[in-house]
Amino acid sequence: MLSRARYFLIVSCIIAFFSCNRNKVRQIPIIDFFKTPERSFYRISPDGKYVSYLKPYKDKQNIFIQSLADGKERMVTEFEDYSIRGDYFWTYNNQLVFSQDIIASDSVKMYAFDVATDKSRTILSLGNVRIGLVNRNRQQPDIITIKTNERDPGNFDVYRLNVKTGEMKIYLQNPGNITEWFADADGRIRLERASDGVNETILFRPDEDKPFKPIIENNFKNTVRPIAFTGVKNYFYALSNVNRDKMSLVEINAEDGKEERTIFSCSKADVTSFEYSKNKHRIEFTGWDEAMPRKHFLAPDVEEMYKTIQQQLKGNEIKVVDRDSSENKFILNTYTDRNPGSFYLFEKSSGKLTKLSDINSSLVPAELCAMKPISYHARDGLLINGYLTLPRGDKSENYPVVVMPHDGPWARDTWGYDDQVQFLANRGYAVFQVNYRGSTGYGKAFRSAGYKQVGGKIQDDITDGVHWLIDTKVANPKKIAIFGGRFGGFSALYGVSFHPELYNCAVVQYGLINFFTYIKDAPPFVKPYLKMTYEMVGNPETDADQLRAISPVFHTDKIKVPLIIFQGAKDQRANISELNQFVRELRKRNVDVKYFLKPNERAYFRSEHNRMEMYAEIEKFLDKNMRVKP
Repeated sequence: MLSRARYFLIVSCIIAFFSCNRNKVRQIPIIDFFKTPERSFYRISPDGKYVSYLKPYKDKQNIFIQSLADGKERMVTEFEDYSIRGDYFWTYNNQLVFSQDIIASDSVKMYAFDVATDKSRTILSLGNVRIGLVNRNRQQPDIITIKTNERDPGNFDVYRLNVKTGEMKIYLQNPGNITEWFADADGRIRLERASDGVNETILFRPDEDKPFKPIIENNFKNTVRPIAFTGVKNYFYALSNVNRDKMSLVEINAEDGKEERTIFSCSKADVTSFEYSKNKHRIEFTGWDEAMPRKHFLAPDVEEMYKTIQQQLKGNEIKVVDRDSSENKFILNTYTDRNPGSFYLFEKSSGKLTKLSDINSSLVPAELCAMKPISYHARDGLLINGYLTLPRGDKSENYPVVVMPHDGPWARDTWGYDDQVQFLANRGYAVFQVNYRGSTGYGKAFRSAGYKQVGGKIQDDITDGVHWLIDTKVANPKKIAIFGGRFGGFSALYGVSFHPELYNCAVVQYGLINFFTYIKDAPPFVKPYLKMTYEMVGNPETDADQLRAISPVFHTDKIKVPLIIFQGAKDQRANISELNQFVRELRKRNVDVKYFLKPNERAYFRSEHNRMEMYAEIEKFLDKNMRVKP
């Protein structure tokens, strides 16, 4: 018979054993985070008979279609060289139009696939150009309206393209300052947006026989973004922050440019998204991001539809990604902060919800980590918002931290699933994302507070956030890394240059190292925005001292901590020879730099093999350099 003491000892050991195993976090394989999605970029055919999607085939994204009648899957493309781009679409006569970015030759090929004949054909093959869809037309289903900078690399013209014959005719030639076009329900372009880089103008024409005339003029701090005509008179829906701080949904009379009414506004954040019905010419709901995504419904039947879906998908964010012509069948994308998401088919007439696929079935949401909204005050008192993702387990403070400033500066982080964040949290790091001043979504005043503050108060906001993490005991002050891409990469390099006491190391993906060459070497199609860049960041001529003071390429003497740098050689915004020289200079100064230049990649690594290698190297790099400082 066991003694009482021995009995309690055994029980304690059993409890400790199960407690230890319960709290132990499984290290999820890298490939489970960063593999190519199982199925993605779903679309539905206008007649509602098929769904299409991208699916990996030999490490490249190819198009497949599935019949909704019998569930049979068909492979449309078998490309092994370059993936299909995610901006493919259906025409109203059941043609699939898709394109490839041929990275090696900097060219684009566009194809059309006919479902009835099961045949594909090339409809465009253009060298060193960019192409985008402007609109599709139900009245002329064989014709699509596209924009391309083939004639002039610095300007996009609008063409009508016959997807059956490949015939392309000019529709609107760009006078040199038009950046966007907006069509009415019949496919006629009747609104344009023009910009000289600082000032923007909205132009309108009542029909195709009349010239465009300016109706609204703003500088870059104010903006009007047309959405669609309302179907009443010549009114159109738009997002606007004119005479207000927050972007709001409004209705504007195109005859004179005057705002007729405010449909919806939010005092806490910009309205940034909407759902529009082409059949009913109405906005069904608007969306915005506070700490979490929010919606305001304008159509009671659509609100009821969402309630029906939400009851079956509790806790998920829901986005409509496509709908058929009758607006009865909807493709939905759902996600949470711990789930990369799934795709569903919803039939409004029956209320039936059918799961199509998971984006990544290898991940178990219960094993991942919650992304929590946070806020703190910068040194000048401005409220800064962001997100903090803590690793799973019983620990509540003193975490090793990876600071992840977003690309931008005129962008933002939002609540939701992020593969890099979850990968780092699974490896035991707290991940800190900060929407520094200048970030979008918080209103005009907050965005304007970031103008001419690159390398100034924007970077101070990030630094202040790190000190807030230390002061609140979330962060172990001896284990902090900084990690970012493009402007986030600049922020990482700036951080280790000017605040070396804060960071152990930096991870840089396609980082911005020199504002002079970044602006000077900008591709022709972004030239219309250069004057705005001068106002918001700096002018290489009049602000040369400021840009030199903040560009990492001129401060290799200040960087002491280890770096790991990843770059695609075909990234159009990168100066590869300058980056190579930057790395050489750092190595001459005995800085520990690991550098990976991939010859057939742009900024984002599309090859699954290259992504796996990158994150395996990041894992080793952080593990080595996030040990406690002596």
